[in-house]
Amino acid sequence: MKVVTPEQMNMIDSEAINKIGIPSIVLMENAALKVVEEVLKGFDSICGKRIIVIAGKGNNGGDAFAAARHLYNKGALVKVFLTSQKSDIKNDPAINLKIIEKMKIETVELTDSSQIFDLEMELEGCDLILDGIFGTGFKGQVKGLIDEIIDAINNSGKLTIAIDIPSGINGENGKIEGKCIKADKTVTFVLPKIGLSVYPGCDYTGELAVSDIGIPDFIIKSLNIKTNIICKEEVSSIIPVRSSQSSKGDYGRVFIVSGSTGMIGSGCLCANAALRSGAGLVYLGVPASLAGIYQSHLLEPITFPLEDHTKGYLADESCGEILKKMQNMKVLAIGPGLSTNENIKEIMINIFENSSIPLVLDADALNAVSEDISMLKKIKVPCVITPHPGEMSRLLGISIKDIQNDRIKLAMKFADKYNVITVLKGMRTIIALPDGNIHINPTGNPGMATAGTGDVLTGIIAGFIGQGMEPEKAAIAGVYIHGLAGDMTAEKMGQHGLIAGDLVKELPYAIKKLQIV
Repeated sequence: MKVVTPEQMNMIDSEAINKIGIPSIVLMENAALKVVEEVLKGFDSICGKRIIVIAGKGNNGGDAFAAARHLYNKGALVKVFLTSQKSDIKNDPAINLKIIEKMKIETVELTDSSQIFDLEMELEGCDLILDGIFGTGFKGQVKGLIDEIIDAINNSGKLTIAIDIPSGINGENGKIEGKCIKADKTVTFVLPKIGLSVYPGCDYTGELAVSDIGIPDFIIKSLNIKTNIICKEEVSSIIPVRSSQSSKGDYGRVFIVSGSTGMIGSGCLCANAALRSGAGLVYLGVPASLAGIYQSHLLEPITFPLEDHTKGYLADESCGEILKKMQNMKVLAIGPGLSTNENIKEIMINIFENSSIPLVLDADALNAVSEDISMLKKIKVPCVITPHPGEMSRLLGISIKDIQNDRIKLAMKFADKYNVITVLKGMRTIIALPDGNIHINPTGNPGMATAGTGDVLTGIIAGFIGQGMEPEKAAIAGVYIHGLAGDMTAEKMGQHGLIAGDLVKELPYAIKKLQIV
């Protein structure tokens, strides 16, 4: 599903109004009807329910006035609080305000802090709050009286539905500077906004309902929107189908290079995840002196010893062994638990210069790249990188805070500059493709913030590529299924005790769930 910035949404509205000829007040009316439709889902009967509408002076407030009218007509007891003076409300919102005033719906100008106590008393006795203070174009920090109003709403504990976007979220990037409405549900129009889809905005959105308000689909398609949120139907459609006439060789040979003293688990998790995602054969290249330990922990993956001079990390000579083994493989995943010793950088450069199969880079492979990021330019094959914010910080030479403040743009620029599929992990993982397309992942939970879950993701992506999936699709499907497995695990056992091995066990069930959509 496409996801838009406020600017793109304004362009869509403008095309519908100015080129198609749909009056703006018709779009406002349609939006209000969709809000009412979602409100009604929460009640057996709306008749007699006390509803408080908090409305600003813009189009978001106009939607709220129109929704108030329809709810009043259905028997609700509606009271509207305005966060501005009536004289400041113009155009379509003013038309809808005049209508509700003529209908004798009580409207109160809420323009002074002395009125907050009265608002709190009204909220205490209500059944629902409708938030129509700010629209998607809001930027900056909530201040003054609006700050107090939002506090009163959030502290009331009442069911709260936001119109288009919870007031206080920056619709372009999800940032919240100061106070923000904590909605139970958000009714947004036409398409989700980026601010609703990424952290921290998504934490304030509640249940998201995306409603059609009558804008023709061809207008949306004409804008060539490149930001998407991954949906289960999309992932379901790209999961490899297994033929009844097949063998393990038909589902790919995956080569994983991993391991160093004290980091045995990374490779084991990665290899098992590749197999659990459907790969036919998985070879795990490890330091030779540690091979026996791996073999005692792994049954299905094939352990492949690499020269380490008994030091417990890869020696220079291992590079030739890796390149030779790659000739019969479909994909190479490298990095988990590899260590940061002095040999890894040269090994990576040789692999980049000579690889003829797709690459998946994680963990210490990325740490080696961060020493000289220009080495990524040597790669001539499709490449997926899977940095967490700390690794991305090292790659770009900027702080983690700066990474987190602009995840989409930074991932997009990196993918474009270095021609790599960039999977920036974290809350709402971002998949940035070199062609400029962005995919935002909605699955996953805080329980996955534990050692080894990144290794599992690397294995899933490599496993899908090994089965013949295009690397871009493997990254999209891999991230979604990784998060889905985490959500399914958390549902069974909670988040606190979730460990990476639990995700590996849950992977087949997550894939099966998508296959029956």
